Amino acid sequence: MKYYLIVGEASGDLHASHLMAALKREDPGAEFRFFGGDLMAAVGGTQVKHYRELAYMGFIPVLLHLRTIFANMRLCKEDIVAWKPDVVILVDYPGFNLNIARFLRKHTHIPVYYYISPKIWAWKEYRIQNIKRDVDELFSILPFEVEFFEGKHHYPIHYVGNPTVDEVAAFRASYQETCGEFNRAHGLGGQDIIALLPGSRRQEIKDNLPRMIQAASSLPGYQLVVAGAPGIEPEYYARYLGGANVKLLFGHTYPLLSHARVALVTSGTATLETALFSVPQVVCYYMAMGKVVSLLKRCVLKVKYVSLVNLIAGKEVVRELVADQMTVGKTIGELKRLLFDPAREAEIRAGYDEVIRRLGEPGAPERAAHIMVSLLGKQT
Repeated sequence: MKYYLIVGEASGDLHASHLMAALKREDPGAEFRFFGGDLMAAVGGTQVKHYRELAYMGFIPVLLHLRTIFANMRLCKEDIVAWKPDVVILVDYPGFNLNIARFLRKHTHIPVYYYISPKIWAWKEYRIQNIKRDVDELFSILPFEVEFFEGKHHYPIHYVGNPTVDEVAAFRASYQETCGEFNRAHGLGGQDIIALLPGSRRQEIKDNLPRMIQAASSLPGYQLVVAGAPGIEPEYYARYLGGANVKLLFGHTYPLLSHARVALVTSGTATLETALFSVPQVVCYYMAMGKVVSLLKRCVLKVKYVSLVNLIAGKEVVRELVADQMTVGKTIGELKRLLFDPAREAEIRAGYDEVIRRLGEPGAPERAAHIMVSLLGKQT
């Protein structure tokens, strides 16, 4: 069968690549065409556009690139219609993907599957009407979404587990490098590591990395290592590293988390990855006009937390410093608690254990692929 996938950022590229590999195991004749990234290209198929040409974050960047965004949408729609896939699989990225789903529902008979559902439980809950109308099957990777979609909105979904569990478990099963070997391989010293994960988008890096560095640099006796995001060039990071003694590593996020003492993490999948490596963390998400954003957050957001760790646990496992709360002083205070308060560290790790229990066993891509192929088989 022919599968058309649409991804808008690095984490989607990772998850979609594993789904594609699982689909090939279920359907050896699978053909792929996609808007995606390098990891998907490595699995095989035809890449129409790289996600780097799609990912714009924030009101002003989106406004400045409206012509490009609309051109990409038009290209995507025309390409799908011309290729005539058996299914279109959307991966997160709702601003773009829900538009595609609406077009396909209106103008074609191609089924639409959504893998990694839009986070409408956080905001823009009204989008449930679009999903009910335009999405044939929705595949969830977060356990609390079952109650939201099925209990609250009476829309049946498939909870397949979380692919990040698979990715971390596979890495940990094969990784054998000691901390000393890791340090020597990357020109690091022998001090404990504070890992800095400032996000995968340029605006996130710009807003968060300088403050993370300033806070972590104030604590003597530690070495700072930044996890570079795919698709962001080293020169961009260099603007915000300043003269600080900080190491920038690309393609080594999981090894870094294997050896980090603590971490400062911008909210997103990285908070969950950090939890799965059992690294105590502070969630940091600075935004300009923080007081205004904090007010809007209370008015607009439908959830109490922004990090996946706390959302899955249903309580505050890790401290979130968001908008005007993300100051250098508060970040230093939370770092000191992680480093020097054993009771706090034990509390966080116990919370992580509960998150892992709720996520369930590995096998998310395989379960999703099996359901998808079975459903498509019934339609033919």
